[in-house]
Order: sequence, then structure tokens, then C-alpha cells
Amino acid sequence: MRSARTPLAITLSVWKALFLREALSRAFTGRAAWFWLIAEPVLHVAFLMLIFATARIQSVGGIDMAIWLMVGLLAFFMFRRTAMQVMNAVGSNQALFAYRQVKPVDSALVRAGLEGFLMAIIIMILLAGAALFGLSVSAADPLGVINAFLGIWLFGLGFGLVMSVAIELVPELSRIIHLIMMPLYIISGVMFPISAVPQPYRDWLLLNPVAHGLEAARLGFSLHYHSVPELSVVYLHGFALVSVFLGLALYRQFGLRMVTQ
Repeated sequence: MRSARTPLAITLSVWKALFLREALSRAFTGRAAWFWLIAEPVLHVAFLMLIFATARIQSVGGIDMAIWLMVGLLAFFMFRRTAMQVMNAVGSNQALFAYRQVKPVDSALVRAGLEGFLMAIIIMILLAGAALFGLSVSAADPLGVINAFLGIWLFGLGFGLVMSVAIELVPELSRIIHLIMMPLYIISGVMFPISAVPQPYRDWLLLNPVAHGLEAARLGFSLHYHSVPELSVVYLHGFALVSVFLGLALYRQFGLRMVTQ
């Protein structure tokens, strides 16, 4: 007689099915969707490099300008893409919740995992492309870089979890969150070094955990990088873990309401 599957086996089966569904949707829904996954960060890097080259800026904070821009942009895209995908997970998968095995939190966690996987591939492609153009892309502290990107990804997951519950309860918040992404892009230090900002404004900017992630990733690529003295990877990971646990608690509290409303 066939034994009943354990809850863990059911959950893993659900995650596998959702992962394949989301991967196909991300890569093949729409014309050349896979191309734009890579083209978006490339175009951002190219545009900013053109601006910096026009201003005759060769290095930032003691490292090559192109590496500084590329690492910062990729780190920010890791956060933003993860957060936005998780935030929209429930609304995009409402039909699947008719199956009792599929929970709202499953779709959010799988989307975060998929986005982290896709961004890892995009990062390797862009770094390989940069190496072909003669740039030194070898990280001085690979574990430090991985730690920084992991912290940023975790914060994107936590932010997305919290905001996905918030917009299901108050749909108007979605527009506000989309609006704040551009200011966040700027104040996270993607286009300027945080270390150049005078006090007390620098301390205000460093309340943003994404700024710590960008600085830590750049420092991991070059130990000669003049990062801000207040840099704290512990702050980034602590903020990320608190946001993840808060998001999971909100899903536990409002999960049924998110499915039935």
C-alpha cells in the first residue's frame, strides 16, 4: 500500500512546480523576455559609464569606475528585483490558491529563490563580459561579496514579504512603493559614493540597509576601496532577518484573508 506523503515532501513538490512555472513565465512570457532580463542592468551600467566618462572620472573610492558602477548596480538590482517579484507574488498566483497544497507564502518564497538564481546568472554573464573588455573582475574577498549579495537578497525577500501583505490589504500602497524605488536607487549610493556625503546626512543615508550592502559588495571586490567607516554587514543582515521574520508572521496572520478577499 502506498504510504501518504509527508508535509515536507508535499511542500517541496509544490515549490518545484511553482519554480518551473515561474521560470518559464519569466523567461518566455512576452517578446524576448529573457533578453530584457540581461539588457536592463547592462543598459543602466552603460548609461552611467557614459556619464562618468564624459565627466572624465576614471576611479571612484580608489577602484576602477566601471567596476564600482557595475557592482553597485547589480547589488541594487538584486534587492529591487527580488522585492518587486515577491511583492507581486500573491496577486499573480491567485488562481493557484484553489489547490489547498499551495499557500500564498509558497509563491513568495519561490519567486525570491528564482530571482536570486536569475540574478546570479546575470552577474556571472556581466562580469564575464567585463573581463572580455579587459577589466579586472576578480574579487579580492569572494566570501565578502557573496555575504553582501546574500544580505541584500534576504532584505529584498523580507521587504517583499511585508509589502506583499500590505498591498493586499491596502492596494493603493502598490503605487507608492513603485514611486519610492527611484529615490531609493539614488540614496543607496548607486551613482555616488556615500563616503563623499558630509555628516550628519551620511548617517541618515546609512539608515538604509541597501547602502550597506552596496558598500560591502564593492569592498569585497577591492580591499583598497574607501568604504564608509560606518559600514556594517551585521546591520544589513540583522535588518534583513527581522524583515523576513516579520513578513512570515504577517503571512501567518493574514494568509487566509489574502486568498479569500
